[in-house]
Amino acid sequence: MALYAIADVHLSLGADKPMDVFPGWEDYTRRLQENWCRLVKPDDTVVIAGDISWAMRLEDTREDFAYLHALPGKKLLLKGNHDYWWTTRRKMERYLETEGFTDITFVHNSAVPVHECAVCGTRGWLAGAMSEEDQKIVNREVGRLKTSLDEALRQDLSPLVFLHYPPIYDGARCQPILDLLREYEITDCYYGHIHGRQAARRAPMGEYEGIRMHLLSCDYVRFMPQRIF
Repeated sequence: MALYAIADVHLSLGADKPMDVFPGWEDYTRRLQENWCRLVKPDDTVVIAGDISWAMRLEDTREDFAYLHALPGKKLLLKGNHDYWWTTRRKMERYLETEGFTDITFVHNSAVPVHECAVCGTRGWLAGAMSEEDQKIVNREVGRLKTSLDEALRQDLSPLVFLHYPPIYDGARCQPILDLLREYEITDCYYGHIHGRQAARRAPMGEYEGIRMHLLSCDYVRFMPQRIF
């Protein structure tokens, strides 16, 4: 039983927002499906760290969730900046139950056990954003991440942290997020959001102030889920 992760799958099977128009994304749903099915076994778990579906409303995600449901393994979903369909956890869980998507779970003010670990996380926010509104969002995201981490510890599990936004980018920092990671002695942070090789050069990878940073964006990892353990 393994844990994999990827981010920014940007599915649009029920919306008119195909990613194939961007360089490197040609035929990406087929490529992702083939890689996923080659690597992931039915008893494995895959974290998708945000930007899951281009749908605007929860009910419009059906085709995208059906695509994920058909792939092997359990799927744990976090919110990304383009997941406009995201609503309360109760509404989303009720929708999954109604549609029969029994292998999909949301990580939202929660921690999901995977072996002796727990998948924790939240969307995060733009590194270096300084406006008053930005600070309100950052504070809310820090609160959600703390709730997630505390739930992992309450279950006596080792927390694994996934974000959508990187906590550092191009020299700018989201200091409250970084402070929380250090407070909870997090050793690895997995994130998405960054697209293209040029942008990836400005994203943190490898050790940063004692925390190992891992970029999971779909195009960066060549549409291949990354094995965490």
